[in-house]
Amino acid sequence: MNVSICGYGAGNVRSVEIAFRRLGATITTDVANADLAALPGVGSARAAMNGLRERGHDVALRNRFENDAPILGICLGLQLALERTEEDGGVDGLGLVPGRVVRLHEGRVPRMGWAEVDDRGAFYFAHAYAAETEHATAWSEGIVAEVRFGSFVGCQFHPEKSGDCGARYLEEALFPSRV
Repeated sequence: MNVSICGYGAGNVRSVEIAFRRLGATITTDVANADLAALPGVGSARAAMNGLRERGHDVALRNRFENDAPILGICLGLQLALERTEEDGGVDGLGLVPGRVVRLHEGRVPRMGWAEVDDRGAFYFAHAYAAETEHATAWSEGIVAEVRFGSFVGCQFHPEKSGDCGARYLEEALFPSRV
């Protein structure tokens, strides 16, 4: 399986790459023809969107989505797939998934550390913003933890930093028929 990691000049690209290589994936720069495109995420929404545009990843990801080709968004990568985020005074996202991203105001902010995701186990989170969408498929402490819409799957947690649970999650993204 070939995975293209859509970097934007910041973020957790190296740790995501290592996690996919451990599962036997080959990393490619060919976003259009990869078996899976991964949009990792650490950093600010505005800088990330600017970086995606500069590299042409915004267009490549929209084309993949229109062609029903798999995309995995991780943390900020999930948030960028939505229509708009409140972060940085308001930033338009990729618009792959209907919904918006809002700042967390309750509990610990930023929300960092391990937390249960429904009945799937504990995953590592690090975020101050969260998705609001009708396409949520899993929650953690009342906050959207996963979104699925069309060929897009996004997780608010960091599977690359989530031990065995995270490895299983990435394996499912790479090899859905195996799991």
